[in-house]
Amino acid sequence: MEQTRKEYIHELDIIQEKVAVMGDKACTEVQLAMEALLAGDAELACEVMQADDVLDDMIVDIEDSCILLIAKQQPIAHDLRVIVAGFKIATDIERIGDHAYDIAKTVQNVTVPLDSERMKWVQLLGACAVEMVAKAMRAYREHDVCLADEVRRLDKKMDEVFARAFYALSEFVTTEAARQKRITQLLFIARFLERIGDHAVNIAEWVIYRETAARIQQKKPACPASRDQVKPGD
Repeated sequence: MEQTRKEYIHELDIIQEKVAVMGDKACTEVQLAMEALLAGDAELACEVMQADDVLDDMIVDIEDSCILLIAKQQPIAHDLRVIVAGFKIATDIERIGDHAYDIAKTVQNVTVPLDSERMKWVQLLGACAVEMVAKAMRAYREHDVCLADEVRRLDKKMDEVFARAFYALSEFVTTEAARQKRITQLLFIARFLERIGDHAVNIAEWVIYRETAARIQQKKPACPASRDQVKPGD
């Protein structure tokens, strides 16, 4: 009986390690996608896009492992939360990878340069997104509820930066017709990065659920702040 329990705990640990490795990879892909964007590096962007297939394979493996362990062991209480949280977090990680792919794809489609004043907002958004994902995955690895809660608080900063980026880029669309395609693509990228932050928050909330059984639901604004509320220089 004791040996069976040890094997079961080992399988739980394997699932959590798979999720952690997948999360670290997705975080790296977001970083690389931003590097490709800022440097206009189409080759690096292609590598990021190809890496999405690896993440897709990883989530299938995690899902299969979770389903098999539930079927074999019928876990309850904390053990079941470990499996459910791993399953849900893997889904958010896969979405993060999808957004990294979308950012990289944009690098290949649009090559017209944009001034540094506008690009700085996208760069700042990227830095916020990477920080949130990295901290969320660290909280997962270390079973750290306080760090997970810090990720939730960082979401406010992300929303504020997104509102400023949205304003700055939207305003530029009306004055720079020659660069409208580039700016429109950057607006999409800003949204992708904001969504990555949302997924990082989801991960953090599943970490809290795994450790405490508390379910947290966060309501967000339906749209970015209006131009009258937020300006780039604020």
